[in-house]
Parts: sequence; structure tokens; C-alpha cells
Amino acid sequence: MAYNNKPKPDDRSDNVEKLQTMVQNTIENINEAEETLEFSNAEDRARVEAKNERRKESIDAMRSEIEDETQARQNGYNQ
Repeated sequence: MAYNNKPKPDDRSDNVEKLQTMVQNTIENINEAEETLEFSNAEDRARVEAKNERRKESIDAMRSEIEDETQARQNGYNQ
């Protein structure tokens, strides 16, 4: 039995927009988590603060990726 599975072509045309949406969603998650802190006990507060720190690191990484993708666009990436 032959399989005709072919990988999908690499479509980077909307990566910048997707990454920007991901950054915005992550910022909203940080803000929502910070709003819950006033009702949290010390253990939950520490957990939320640690998670928000990881989220901020992710945002930095996504922003770096946005820069890379923008540069690729400007250099004529056409696929």
C-alpha cells in the first residue's frame, strides 16, 4: 500500500501576525493572573508570580522571533 503523504509547504507568510497575537494573548494572561493575586494566599501568589516570569521570558523569545521573521520578509522570503 503506497502512501501519498507529502509534507505541507512551509508557509511563513503570516508568522509575524500570529506571533504578535500570541504576544498580546500572553500579556492578557499576565494581567489576568496579576488581578487574581489580591485574592491569593502566599503559595498561590508565588506560583502565579513564577508563571508570569516564565510568560515574560516567552514574550521576549516571541519578540525576537518577530524580529527574525520581519527580517526574513524584508530579505525577500517568498514561501
